[in-house]
Amino acid sequence: MQKNINKKIENWSYDIYQVLSKNNARQIAYVPDAGHKSLIEYCANDKFMNMISLTSEEEGMGLLAGAWLGGEKGVLLMQSSGVGNCINAIASITRACNFPLLMLITMRGEWNEFNPWQVPMGQATEKVLDALNVVTIRCEKIEEISDTVSAMMGLAYKSNCISAVLLSQRLIGAKSFKE
Repeated sequence: MQKNINKKIENWSYDIYQVLSKNNARQIAYVPDAGHKSLIEYCANDKFMNMISLTSEEEGMGLLAGAWLGGEKGVLLMQSSGVGNCINAIASITRACNFPLLMLITMRGEWNEFNPWQVPMGQATEKVLDALNVVTIRCEKIEEISDTVSAMMGLAYKSNCISAVLLSQRLIGAKSFKE
């Protein structure tokens, strides 16, 4: 069973990588996360993508604002718990500067979660983003990922809005202490 979960992760990660590459995403900001591990590796192996490891998700807002001002597209990869770290930055810098932002968020605190610390923010993530007027869509199936990420990237960069794709825990696979 573990082998199937890893195969599942590889498929959706590669699908997202292909969308980012096709759409010329050059700045990939991320906080290291097991859910995004394969996607981070694909992007890191692309000579046209600049990988920036953050110490906190909110740093990604300023970094991607600068990338946009410099003429480059970027994306912020984070876990749902990181949304709580970004509330002020989403509400202020992204609105005041009116720049596009795409966040790809691996969800925790949902299906088969083992860590009770992940549940509160996991359950609040979509509501928090909605309260901040972030255009949010959830992916539950691998087949939805390419079109969804492509559409949300297009929305962000064509209309200077903030968008987020929530990658459900059921889709990415439940984590365990062994991972």
